[in-house]
Amino acid sequence: MSSVNSYLETVDSTVVSKGVCNTCPSSDANVLFSDGHHYCFSCSTYTPANETDIKEYSMPQQETRQTNHDWEYNELTDRKIKIETAKKYNVMSESYGSDITTHSYQYHSVDGTKLGVKIRNVKTKEMYSSGDIKSAALFGQHLFPKGGKFITITEGECDAMAAYELLGSKFPVVSVKTGAAGACRDIKQQLEYLDSYDNIVLSFDDDPQGQKASREIAALFEPKKVKIQKMNTSEGLKDANDYLRAGKYEEYNRLWWSSEVYTPAGIINLADLGDDLFDDGDQETCLYPWKGLNDKLYGIRTGELVTFTAGTGTGKSSILRELMYHVLSNTDSNIGVLALEENVKQTCFHLMSVPANDRLYLKEVREGYDQDKLREFQNLTVGTRRFFAFDHFGSISNEEILQRVRYMIKAMDCRFIFLDHLSILVSGQEEGDERRSIDLLMTKLRSLVEETNCALLLVSHLRRTSSDKGAEDGKEISLGHLRGSQSIAQLSDAVVALERNQQADDPTEANTTRVRVLKNRYAGDNGIACALQFDKDTGRLTEIDPDIEVDFDYNSEYDKLYGDETPR
Repeated sequence: MSSVNSYLETVDSTVVSKGVCNTCPSSDANVLFSDGHHYCFSCSTYTPANETDIKEYSMPQQETRQTNHDWEYNELTDRKIKIETAKKYNVMSESYGSDITTHSYQYHSVDGTKLGVKIRNVKTKEMYSSGDIKSAALFGQHLFPKGGKFITITEGECDAMAAYELLGSKFPVVSVKTGAAGACRDIKQQLEYLDSYDNIVLSFDDDPQGQKASREIAALFEPKKVKIQKMNTSEGLKDANDYLRAGKYEEYNRLWWSSEVYTPAGIINLADLGDDLFDDGDQETCLYPWKGLNDKLYGIRTGELVTFTAGTGTGKSSILRELMYHVLSNTDSNIGVLALEENVKQTCFHLMSVPANDRLYLKEVREGYDQDKLREFQNLTVGTRRFFAFDHFGSISNEEILQRVRYMIKAMDCRFIFLDHLSILVSGQEEGDERRSIDLLMTKLRSLVEETNCALLLVSHLRRTSSDKGAEDGKEISLGHLRGSQSIAQLSDAVVALERNQQADDPTEANTTRVRVLKNRYAGDNGIACALQFDKDTGRLTEIDPDIEVDFDYNSEYDKLYGDETPR
């Protein structure tokens, strides 16, 4: 029975198509089955339907009848492997005339007991086995005792023999049993043996599967032990046997000796930054429209997450609208807006109100303007085609918000994103644990900022306190007042609190907002930044000196804070 038929008897699905294998050179042995999995009849690589896990599998078995094979030691001319190397690794072959037709790779236990054999048809690239390959050590392992300076691991038997020759037959070279697909599993079985060597060089195929397997294997060992060899794929040399057949001894050795020590993704030697250290080209800065805030935060930077927080009705949205128009006027970047408490028409009118110096978001005010004048303000803001808003309806999941934000950044080139507000997102979730929901969402937003290098300006509400005096009455805000989770403070680059006594009898006091920096990762300068006075006639905010007395009467808490000298 052929290996193909043997495998087909073990699966319930049918063959859909045949094609190229990414693990071996075969152009047609990789078979797609109706249940979505692939199996390569050349290198026996099994790829599940979701391509996220490699299942245990058995190579098609066939009883090897030695009487039908004329095995002998030969030079493997199809692979340009010397007869001495074939003898070293106990690899026998058959030939037809001057052509090698079949290879036989013997597998042994750690102590050298023969356990099984893999047989490869050179022409068809079909491979089958007999005996207990699963329990065997790595190919060639029994030839090299524990301990030593270097050991090299390859993806296949011929690559192991080729690397051994290329390195002058001086260093131990072994191969995994099942190609890249099962490489990590094979290595785990022989972890103690491999760990006895000072250096492990992974000479795997320079393709996605081979490099993925290299990273997974390297992560099994202590730092600096594993080195990953690169191949010159631009010249069609993707594995050790390619170098041997091309006679590239010197180049292979150069690449082998210069193999790089594996470091996990995200870890770099800072010296490798070189002149890139001084390149700020990817970061854009837009100054705030208020001097006091710039004195502390040095502007809004892409790649950072800034959280604005305040009590209900304190004027967070008014401040965000000022910032949106300011970014529009002072950068060339597009702007993404997710205003979850208003519809897109309201967002437009709020933005138009800034250059109009009037409260166009009120219908009664708009009715005092003719259509041409309103279009003028429209053209100055949303008509620039630089604003993109999320036209939402109903409940919104975290993933939907993240998808919209990513789309705004990636597809619409929005470098500044305004999200108003976090609390409404969390309150709309089905999960009952608000703290956990905030933690998850903040972590994802933080990752998104890092991934896309956008500037995210986020609004978060405050939790209610046991004090009789809340934030709506002008209470001083601290990081501990942020609603739900400390992850808001921990994952934000800056946290800005807005304090206003909305119930003050004095109208000037009631319309003046103190802007307090609670966190400042960039410069570390916290405290009162400025005061913003709201003009009810124009709807605009004007910066005033926070030291100027405006007849605040905030009882004992504010008396202690401001006294004769306001903290800066």
